Amino acid sequence: MRILGIDPGYAILGWGVIDVEGNHFSAVDYGAVTTEAGEDMPDRLKTLYNELMDIIAEYNPDQVSIEELFFNTNNKTAIFVGQARGVAILACVNSGVDIYEYTPLQIKQGLSGYGRADKKQIQQLVKMMLNLREIPKPDDTADALAAAICHGNTANSRKRMEKYR
Repeated sequence: MRILGIDPGYAILGWGVIDVEGNHFSAVDYGAVTTEAGEDMPDRLKTLYNELMDIIAEYNPDQVSIEELFFNTNNKTAIFVGQARGVAILACVNSGVDIYEYTPLQIKQGLSGYGRADKKQIQQLVKMMLNLREIPKPDDTADALAAAICHGNTANSRKRMEKYR
C-alpha cells in the first residue's frame, strides 16, 4: 500500500510518501511545498493545490493520511491553516484518493504508543522506522511522514482485526 502523509500549512505544507508491506515501512519520497509570505492568500492556496496535484499524479498513493488541526491560541493562523488543509483535501478528493484524518495525539500514539511523546521523539522514530540517514527537514516533512506511518499502523491493525472476525 502506498500512503501520502500531509502536514497542512499555508507557508509550509509537509508531505511524505511511504510504501507499506506488512509491518515494513519504506520512504518513497518526501518534501515540503512552500509559499512566499508576501503572496496573496488565494495565490498561496493555488500553489499548494497545484503542487499537491502534481505530487499525487507522480506517486499515485492508494490512501492519504492528513493531520487534523489543533490550535489553542492564534485564531487567524488557524483559519489560514484550515484553508490550506481544505485545499489539500480538495486535491485528494479530486484525485480520487481515500482520505484518513488523525489528530496530533493519535499520530504520536500511532508511532510511539504514547500520545504525549515530544516532537524530537517522533522525529527520531520517523528516521528509525523509515531507515533514513537523518531526520527529514523541515519539521513539517517529518510530521507528514509520521502521519503516513500512523495510518500504515492503523490500517495494519484494522486488517488484523478483520482477520479474526
